[in-house]
Amino acid sequence: MAGVNATLSGSALGPILTDLVQTRVSQINGCAFCLDMHARDLRKNGETWQRINSLPTWRETELYSARERAALNWAETMTRLADRHGDRDADFAALQAEFSDQEIVELCWTIAAINAWNRMAIGMRAPIPAKPID
Repeated sequence: MAGVNATLSGSALGPILTDLVQTRVSQINGCAFCLDMHARDLRKNGETWQRINSLPTWRETELYSARERAALNWAETMTRLADRHGDRDADFAALQAEFSDQEIVELCWTIAAINAWNRMAIGMRAPIPAKPID
């Protein structure tokens, strides 16, 4: 899994979009460790608290670009597979409107990796540091 992360670190998606997706997936999965880590990474990369705190309600705000919205929607679709057995064609079409084929592959691997990391961190009871995030 570390090798997948290392490969994805050079992704064309960029660190902000990658961490937004990883944060949202970690919220859905209830992974405190990964949520804390990716929120910290977002802040280090200059992301605002408003956008971080609004991730659960991204559909209800205008804080995210069309590209980010397509990625967040796909992240939710791929994370909630059992809940979303219906038509995924519209979700994928929205993705294709914003991303190249290579970027879609990178996004799918990012989503798969964070889902796996969430399961490991939750299962292994990974603790979060008791230190403030500025």
